[in-house]
Amino acid sequence: MKLTTTTQVSVDGVMQGNGPSKEERMAGFKRDGWALGHFDDQAGTLVNQIYQRADAFLFGRWTYEFFAGYWGTMDLGSGPVADALNTRPKYVASTTLTESRWADTTVLSGDVAAAIAELKDKPGGELQVHGSGRLVRWLLENDLVDEMNLLIVPVVVGQGTRLFPDSGPDIALDLVDSRTFPKGITLQVYRPTGRPQYAT
Repeated sequence: MKLTTTTQVSVDGVMQGNGPSKEERMAGFKRDGWALGHFDDQAGTLVNQIYQRADAFLFGRWTYEFFAGYWGTMDLGSGPVADALNTRPKYVASTTLTESRWADTTVLSGDVAAAIAELKDKPGGELQVHGSGRLVRWLLENDLVDEMNLLIVPVVVGQGTRLFPDSGPDIALDLVDSRTFPKGITLQVYRPTGRPQYAT
């Protein structure tokens, strides 16, 4: 399977609090919900299509628990995203989660890199990661990402956790697809290709 990541980010790279979140507000982050209002029917259809392509999902613990409490409570027929999430295998990379509350979930612990490499060796289309910023950064550091979908929302949030840290690995990217949607969201699909070349 190809490991793909899909992340909504602001123009300044923030991924925290893209939707309104009581938990974010309680933690002191007041700029949540910045992606709302920018999704039109075409961008929404794209997101549905991405989820429908998945053969399995991989999550970090926080995103898994949030998704389980929201999408995991929905009945079949609730919509393309809910149906995909509730009918396909789910994997959680966590050293602290001991049991899962969402059907068809496997907790990956121990040598997580080896476990994910085994998943990637299985036949199939896509092993998808949605959100899960800490996990995405770790996957990139370990050269496990095959393709990245960045949905760039036309807003500068100015604070919050960014997808890419101030200090991290340098990665060359090939642009394999790019689209613009009516309310200003752009999709950039990148394929990591090793380290960048620097001018001498």
